[in-house]
Parts: sequence; C-alpha cells; structure tokens
Amino acid sequence: MNRMRDAERLDEAFMREALALARQGLGRTSPNPAVGAVVVRDGQAVGRGFHGRAGTAHAEAVALEEAGARARGATLYVTLEPCAHTGRTGPCTEEILKAGVGRVVLAMPDPDARVDGRGVARLRAAGVDVTEGTLAAEALALNEAYVVHRRTGRPFVSLKWAMSLDGKIAAGRGVTTAISGEAARTYVHELRDVHDAVLVGINTVLTDDPQLTCRIPGGRDPMRIVLDSRLRIPADARLLRLHSASPTLIVASEAAPSDRVAAVRETGAEVLLLPGGRPSLRALMEILGQRGVLSVLIEGGGTIHAAALAEGVAHKVIALVTPGLIGGGEAPTAIEGWGPLGPNGLLRLSEVSVRRLGEDVAIEGYLPGTRPVPARAHQEGTVVPAPARER
Repeated sequence: MNRMRDAERLDEAFMREALALARQGLGRTSPNPAVGAVVVRDGQAVGRGFHGRAGTAHAEAVALEEAGARARGATLYVTLEPCAHTGRTGPCTEEILKAGVGRVVLAMPDPDARVDGRGVARLRAAGVDVTEGTLAAEALALNEAYVVHRRTGRPFVSLKWAMSLDGKIAAGRGVTTAISGEAARTYVHELRDVHDAVLVGINTVLTDDPQLTCRIPGGRDPMRIVLDSRLRIPADARLLRLHSASPTLIVASEAAPSDRVAAVRETGAEVLLLPGGRPSLRALMEILGQRGVLSVLIEGGGTIHAAALAEGVAHKVIALVTPGLIGGGEAPTAIEGWGPLGPNGLLRLSEVSVRRLGEDVAIEGYLPGTRPVPARAHQEGTVVPAPARER
C-alpha cells in the first residue's frame, strides 16, 4: 500500500511540473488548449515542453525532442490526452510511439470531438501503459475555457468588476472613480494576459477612455471588444490609436450610421454589425467561438453584466472589493437592469475562493451549472465544432 501511494505521489509531482509548464501557454495557444509535458526516466525529468501557440509543436513533441533517445522506455506525463489526428501538426500519439515511450500518465481526456478517447485507445492498442486522471481537477481548472469552448462552441466568460464595500462601482454615472489598489490593478492585468479578449461597453470608453491592454512584464494584449450599438466611439479614443499586435473589434447594430461605420474602419478597427437595436451578447459569443476565441473577460458596467447574466453567456464572477465606501442612491452598482437573479432573490455562486490583494479582497466563484466537469465529450451531449480549431 505504501509503495502504491509513493508511486502516486511521484506521478502527482511530475504532473504538477507539467501543469506549471502548461500555464506558460495560457492566453497564447487559442484555439488550442494549454498543454505541458514531462518525460521521466529513472525518476529524473529528461525532457520538458509546453505548447506555445497554435501551429507550433505540441507539448509532447517538444518534450520528446529534448529527451531524445532517453525517451525509450520512459514515462511521459502530459496534462491533456494526446491527439491522434493530423491538424497543422502530426498526431502526438505517433510521436510517442516512435519515441518508444513505455508509459503515459495523463491528467484529463480531450473533449475535442476529433480526440475524445481516441488518443488513449491508440496508445493502449500499441501496448503503451496509460494512466488517466492524475490531478484531473487541476488540469480542468487550467483548461476550463478550452473545455467550455469545445462543448458549447462559445467562449468561457468571466465578469470582472471592482466595487466599494457598499456595492458601488463608481461615485456616479459617467464619473471615473479609482477604486482598486495597486495589487488589485496588477491582478486585472494578469487576467487580461490569460484571456483571449476583454470586453467593455461604450459608456466605459466614453467615461474612462481605457486602453484595455496588458501592462505587466512579458504580458500580451488581449483582443479589445467594445459594444457600441450606434458607433459613438470617438475617433481619438485611445484604444483606436494603439500600437498592439492584438485587434480591436467594435460591435454595433446594423442600424448604425454608414458614415460612422466607415470612419471607425478607417482607424484599423474591425466593425461587426449585428441585428437589432442592441446587439445580442449570445450572438456575439457564437461568432467569437467560431473564430477560435476561448475566453472573454467582461469589464463592463452594470448594464452589460446584467445582459450577460440574462442571456446566459457568463460562467464566472470576479469581484474586487475595496475597504471603502461611496454611498449615494444614484451611484451605479455592478449589476443593473434586471433582478432578482435567483430563487429568493439570491443567485449563489459555487466553488467560491477569497484572497487578499493588498488592502483589497478578490472574491471569485462560478455561476450555477456553468463550471465544467471532467467527462468525455460524448457524455456531455452534443459538441459544437469550432471551425477555427487547430489541434
């Protein structure tokens, strides 16, 4: 029994290393998942790798190349089931078999309809010993956006806001109010670094003139999305004048003035026209999912947050609470327009975590029924293929 538990601990230790490697790819691999791999021989890691971005070598191939001949008879730890099909790169299963790996330890199955058990079946059919489920919960948390995207065709959506102890997000409508401290502001940039897109409404642009970039060392900018039905965005808005590798998308109504559409497009931003006077967030998420966007961070005001909840596109809430008071009956709150949201007037979050960020507190939790669970895709119902997938 002790020997078995020692072996499990060893598997978990190397899987944690593989998960740490995978995290280096977060926000950079879409529409692919973030994956890490470690090759271990005689209790020592001899090869490490992670998937850097779509179109480049997968984690398994990188780790096996570093291991070289030492991979023969070794154990490969990988955070996601190896693929068994050809995309922009070859099947990882064949790379594993060619290298002569004797055992594969994986954290979770791949819900992509082209994989979903086929990778494991191929390895086992070839005589490779496969252990599944090592640190599955941690692996799922790492790739929850990928799992949601593969199961629904839409991105994983987080609602983020900063508020005072009395639940206000600004001192008044149209008033820029500094709420969060330095540590909380840094965390926001860390969130932008690992999300594919950040979304706000036009009122946020008109009030704060944000850049919506990531300003941490080594960070990368997410796609910037603005909901602007009538295209009121000023030509000199900072997010229209950025030197950034990531695009800016302005989402407007088909009824928006044609001259405004042309003017915004001249700035280099994309203008997406959707039906209706107020474009549907759900329709937008369907389009983003088809483009391979895995995750969206909504940093809007109370109206957009309410719309995201009403249309059922949100999965997670991230509330940054500061030890200060604003007061005033007219001061805006984080969710406006609709309510109550749940039974007895309370929509309770699940899997809630709380942590200090300097003087502020971050409270995070999942909306009911939105947190993905580890299971084969065919057990979860229909998987909606995303045309932009690369794996």
